[in-house]
Amino acid sequence: MATPQQPVDNRWKSIPVAPRDDCRIGISFRPRQIEAFGLDGPSTLTTLLAFPFEIVRLGAYWNRIEGPDGAFDTSELDWQLAAVERARKQVLLSLGPVKSFGYPELFVPAHHLKVPLREGSVVLPETHPGLLEAATRFLTAIVGRYRDRTSIFAWQLEHEAVDPLGVEHSWRLGRAFVERELEALRKADPTRPVMMNGFLPMSALTRLFQVWRTRDQGDSLAIATDLADIVGIDYYPRHALLKVGPRTLYVDGGNRGFEVPTRGKPSIVSEGQAEPWETATTPPNPRQRTAFTCGPHHLIENFNTAVRSAKPRAYLFWGAEYWVLRDRSGDPTYLQAFSRVLE
Repeated sequence: MATPQQPVDNRWKSIPVAPRDDCRIGISFRPRQIEAFGLDGPSTLTTLLAFPFEIVRLGAYWNRIEGPDGAFDTSELDWQLAAVERARKQVLLSLGPVKSFGYPELFVPAHHLKVPLREGSVVLPETHPGLLEAATRFLTAIVGRYRDRTSIFAWQLEHEAVDPLGVEHSWRLGRAFVERELEALRKADPTRPVMMNGFLPMSALTRLFQVWRTRDQGDSLAIATDLADIVGIDYYPRHALLKVGPRTLYVDGGNRGFEVPTRGKPSIVSEGQAEPWETATTPPNPRQRTAFTCGPHHLIENFNTAVRSAKPRAYLFWGAEYWVLRDRSGDPTYLQAFSRVLE
């Protein structure tokens, strides 16, 4: 148990930054989180793109693109992609379709999911043929629209593809469902690599929970290692479990090294924790204090542990929008810690 908030400190100034060698640095850009923070999307992205990193992960959010009449509106993704290209950075484009990064992670349009997915079920081609057909049609259309953009170096298929959807839902995509999506993706673009990602448990408790919930077909890291060209690792050493009065119960994996057997496939840290993971969906923004799960010094410590352990081809920081929120609330230390990594 610990108190959720601590005073802002300057530990981030003195922590040595691990050499990244040929590991490229990037961020994920989450328009839904920006809305939750009350920030402006274009100005937030412009602020972040001014920093000298190499990669931005963008999302093609299905329910933000396809309307009830089946018409597509890609204007939101178009302006994001144009801004990233003007900044001369590369793009990892997440296609979903069913799951994509950023809460609530499920982005199926309502007209394709009139009945909620049954809790505890595994979504298979034979149980949900309509959803599979619509999903493959969507990803094929998105790939067709953007495959000639040289800024896109890889596609992401699904998000933690076969894991349960957080703690709110217990349904899962089946391996056969994801394999059919992958087949359609490779047909639409046979040349560009595909990244799939999975959550890396950093404590005995979360590891046991993960194994139990995915015991019948393996977790998303195992599926990514089997199917994808690039294995994505979602790395969160600290997160909250339960709030009890003024104190919170946390899982703290510390900054121990880790190993992910990828059988020779290249890996990236698709999400490296760099914002708080507390009991609230929207990370707290306390004045002159930081959340227990991720202060600015953790941004550097997490990066150091991951690049030393996994030696990834790329490391994508998770939480860049939060750094802008903090900066505009009078705390520039997260952005300053990020700048130290980039030096």
